[in-house]
Amino acid sequence: MAIQRKKVSMDGNQAAATVSYAFTEVAGIYPITPSSPMADYVDQWAAQGLKNIFGSPVKVMEMQSEAGAAGTVHGSLAAGALTTTYTASQGLLLMIPNMYKIAGELLPGVFHVSARCVATHALNIFGDHSDVYSTRQTGFAILGETNPQEIMDLGAVAHLAAIKGRVPFLNFFDGFRTSHEIQKIEVWDYDDLAKMVDMDAVNEFRKHALNPEHPALRGSAEN
Repeated sequence: MAIQRKKVSMDGNQAAATVSYAFTEVAGIYPITPSSPMADYVDQWAAQGLKNIFGSPVKVMEMQSEAGAAGTVHGSLAAGALTTTYTASQGLLLMIPNMYKIAGELLPGVFHVSARCVATHALNIFGDHSDVYSTRQTGFAILGETNPQEIMDLGAVAHLAAIKGRVPFLNFFDGFRTSHEIQKIEVWDYDDLAKMVDMDAVNEFRKHALNPEHPALRGSAEN
């Protein structure tokens, strides 16, 4: 039987926040235009006690820079919590060092990016993909959308595929063009999303978490 989804008017940022909240246990955040509303929605919903598909509110950690947010994401994933962040432009560039490690350690994080020009000689908040292209060599899988409905649907794919495939995802859409475009879209019910998650993969991820009670070898030192 086809799933009946209710329709709600929202922009791309809210669509990304809505679908990512379901799969997120920890959000490491730092605001940057035009991605700030995503983290803002998640922070508001967490404060209101909204539960994700695992039955708990998201733990939101706002850091002092995007580099700090990326470090939080890396550490949180290593500790066995499904973790998400939201960023754009120079903010994404500050996350690149951690992205290599997150991908190399096969951690299922998701970065939602409202793509924006990387500012050079002057502050530039126009949209292009120069920020996203700067991450191509990190080992992240990259998924892109062109409208809020695609963000709602493929945003779920990014999280589900990261969990199942043990590959982190950078999920992006055009800043301002798509992040702020309001459409009436079909919204996922969290009960339906919960049925899609491979809980065996989630448990395997958590079993491999850094824990002094259950030590596990991770990686090596190449000297």
